Amino acid sequence: MGKDMGKITVETCEIEGLKVITPAVFGDERGYFMETYNYNDYKEAGIDQVFVQDNQSASKKGVLRGLHFQINYPQDKLVRVLKGEVYDVAVDLRKGSKTFGKWHGVLLSEENKKQFFIPKNFAHGFLVLSDYAEFAYKCTDFYHPNDEGGLFYADEEIGVKWPIPEGMELILSEKDKKWGGIKEYLKNE
Repeated sequence: MGKDMGKITVETCEIEGLKVITPAVFGDERGYFMETYNYNDYKEAGIDQVFVQDNQSASKKGVLRGLHFQINYPQDKLVRVLKGEVYDVAVDLRKGSKTFGKWHGVLLSEENKKQFFIPKNFAHGFLVLSDYAEFAYKCTDFYHPNDEGGLFYADEEIGVKWPIPEGMELILSEKDKKWGGIKEYLKNE
């Protein structure tokens, strides 16, 4: 599954197009160094995208953001966690895909330093498992207001198995509480 490209190791997932990247980390008594992105290495790994915007967010434990997608200006995303730990999920919404409606989840943390590459036309979301998390991502299109679509995080048809610890209170935006499921999404297509 994993392919070592020198500075990065790339794992493919059962959903075509999704990739989990682990960078090489060089550490000594002073701390560590790693390349978080290098166009040539990523191109060799099959991620030949031009990223035009970098975003960063901070969230506290129990925050669930998602599942979001862009309607008219879809973006490829390369996501990672700078601080803390999140469970990151992608749902395939590509028309005609043999894995349409399927999801894949990855634990991203400050410790494992993994990155998750999510192609265009996937819904994306994450759940914060640590007390605090900083999340960063690169994307291939600019933010367009009013272009956000969404799926309900707990839609039974999709069936994401969020690792919600016993007693965790989920914190969702008003918008994220109201998205429909994949059946409604298909009706609106």
